[in-house]
Amino acid sequence: MIFMRILYLKRFERQFKKLSIDIQHLAVEMENIFRKDPFDHRLKTHKLHGRLQGLWAFSVNQNVRVIFEFKNDQTVWYYSIGNHNIYE
Repeated sequence: MIFMRILYLKRFERQFKKLSIDIQHLAVEMENIFRKDPFDHRLKTHKLHGRLQGLWAFSVNQNVRVIFEFKNDQTVWYYSIGNHNIYE
């Protein structure tokens, strides 16, 4: 098993703290799945396009997404978390 290092931008940390406790717990559960397999079907991981090209997103639930970037095989940067407004 490869260890995945996840680094959090300050913006991500601020957005995370504003989420409800239930969504925070769900996001942590999804991060645990992500650490094991970033392409697990439950995450609905997908590439972003347009001005966010080069970034990826996965679903926490039906409304909440995490935008991230693979820096290398073992390091990921989490940029944003929230509803679809984070794409703007």
